[in-house]
Parts: sequence; C-alpha cells; structure tokens
Amino acid sequence: MNTPSSSPRVDLVVVGAGIVGLAHAWHAVRAGLSVVVLDRDDRPVGASVRNFGHICTTAQAGIALTYAEAARAAWLELAEDAGIGVRETGTVVIARTDAEMAVLDEFAALRAGDLDLLTAAGVGERTGWATPGAVGGAFLPGDLRVDAPTAIPALVAHLIDLGVDVRFGENVLEIADDGVRTAAGWFPTAAVAVCIGHDVDRFFPAIALEAEVRRCRLRMIEIDPPRGVRIDPAIFTGTSLLRYAGFAETAAADDVRAEVAAADPDLLTHVVNLMATQRPDGRVVIGDTHHYERTLDPFDDETLDELLLDRFRRLFGVDQLRVRRRWRGVYAASARSPYLLASPRPGLGVASVTSGIGMTTALGFALDALERHGIL
Repeated sequence: MNTPSSSPRVDLVVVGAGIVGLAHAWHAVRAGLSVVVLDRDDRPVGASVRNFGHICTTAQAGIALTYAEAARAAWLELAEDAGIGVRETGTVVIARTDAEMAVLDEFAALRAGDLDLLTAAGVGERTGWATPGAVGGAFLPGDLRVDAPTAIPALVAHLIDLGVDVRFGENVLEIADDGVRTAAGWFPTAAVAVCIGHDVDRFFPAIALEAEVRRCRLRMIEIDPPRGVRIDPAIFTGTSLLRYAGFAETAAADDVRAEVAAADPDLLTHVVNLMATQRPDGRVVIGDTHHYERTLDPFDDETLDELLLDRFRRLFGVDQLRVRRRWRGVYAASARSPYLLASPRPGLGVASVTSGIGMTTALGFALDALERHGIL
C-alpha cells in the first residue's frame, strides 16, 4: 500500500481502476494531462476482469454503437502499442429455431455488411462442433476478443509506461473541490473523474437514485473445452438476440421472446444470456444469469449454475461438462439509460456504464465523458 502524506498536484485524478477509469486515464494522458488513478483494491478484481472478454461491437445500437465503434479502434491501437492480446475472431450466433433465424435475416437487411448469414453446416465450420438442432446462424466479423484477467493488468502497465501514476490500495474518503483524500494521503488536482461503477451510490446517492442505478449480479462458469474443441469466435445463442439492442429492436425479436417464454421460461426469469468465449488456456467461459437489486442477496443458488450447465450440455451436445471455476460478477445497471454521466460541479465528472457493456464501449464512452465534463 502507498503511504504518501501528499502528492504533487495533477491535472486529473481518476477514482476507480476498472475499464471505465482506465479508459479515462488513457485518453487524458494522451491529451497531455498529468493523471493519477486511485483504486481501493490491491489489484484489479472487479467487473472488468470477471467478464467474457468479448468486444461486442456489432450487436449494439444507438449511442452504444457509436461508443463501441470508437472503442474497437482503440482496442486495436492498444494491441499494437501496449501488446495487449486483442483477437479479431468475430462472433458466431447460433440459431436453433426459425424465429431466431428471422431476427438474423432482419438484422442483415438493416445492417448490410455487418454480418454473414450461415447455414447450419456453416455454423459448425465456424464453431468447431455441430450444434444439435441448429437451423443456421450468422458470423459477426467485426467483434473482438481479449482475455479480461490479463488485458486489464496489461492496460495498467501501459498507462504506467505513459506516465500515469496508478495507485492501488488507496481507499478514497473524500472528494473535495481541490483534491481527493484517501486513507493514506491527499491528492491535489484540478479535476476528478469518478468511475466506480455500481458504487456510485456510495459517494453520490442522489445521482444514483435519479439514474435508477442498481447492482446486477451474474453467475459465470469456466469449464474444460467439451471434446477438446477449439472455439475461435465468441458464441451467441437465441437468448443473445434478446440481450443486445441491435437484435432486440428488430420486429422479429418479439417472436423469439414469445418462443422462449413458452419453451424455456426460466431463461427469461433469470435474464439468461447463453454465450461463451474460450480463454487462451483452452478453458471455456460460459454464462450468464442476471439479477437486479440495489442491495444484492449474498446467497448463491446452485440451481442457477445447474441451469447454465444443463443448457450448455444441450448446446455442445455432450452429457457432462467439467467445471473448473465459478464466480459472481457485479456491475452497475439502469433501466433508464445504458450510461450514467453527471457533473455535480465544474471539474468533477461521474461516469458509469450501466448496461454491462463496459469492455465493449468504455474506451469510446470515456472520451465523450471527459469532453462533456470539460476535462478535455
């Protein structure tokens, strides 16, 4: 833990070293600002390392698509400049009903060039296995992949190389007009960016209440690859068509929702998005469920994990899956807006991604936030 009594004055203090905070620091230091990043934990352990590592550009809509496209370019730049492992593997959407395929057909008509429609055989060629019941699908070539548990530390290291003072183990106690106080010291600054996700209600309860910020709890599981399969793209299924706005806003998505409600209502009850990505060591991350509350229940229900494992056994066409790790993710969520932007006073910006797409959009969102808050 760092123990300074006071730090030199800087242009910007960023509170929070998740992807949103680190994205703020990256844009700020590249613009010539002196930057300190403060985080209460000893290393990155939050939502930014507990995800699929999926940069889901194609399926976004509206402002999220604008941010996602900017973030995609930024990730590719970071791959070159920082050596972060960014893979242009795309995403395969597996359609197992005609209704799901109709969503992909409609999306392809709306967004010509953003995806390639696939036959059932083409899906198998892309994924590495023949999915039972597949009727077709789509390939989204613009999507990227990173390994979140290693990409975030690598981004931290790159920021340090650029001159950012990144300080872990610094619990922020006060955000004042002229600086930030932690349990260990004082950090004078001209501007502060608060990027603490769902914990925004700890410092700014009125802002969180107005934005209707809640905590989203999700369950994720890491398994051995079924039959040793190598899966290059990320994998989406029919539930993903209800999760991401680009798909969910199609007229055909209504039929998919009705179909799932009739055939497998537990998927809607627990807001399940059946998707998967494969990590560099070969293990496959599967998930995920979503439950929303301001204060989360501390108890995990094993039936939720079994629900995920059962549906993935069906997807992979296997009798057993070997579980290696399980975890709970928590991130900020709001039914009101996918992003929270507030400026309680000049020089103070509050920014959270409130839609679960931080890895996909933060590098675009942060630049807009810095500009809107008058920091850049």
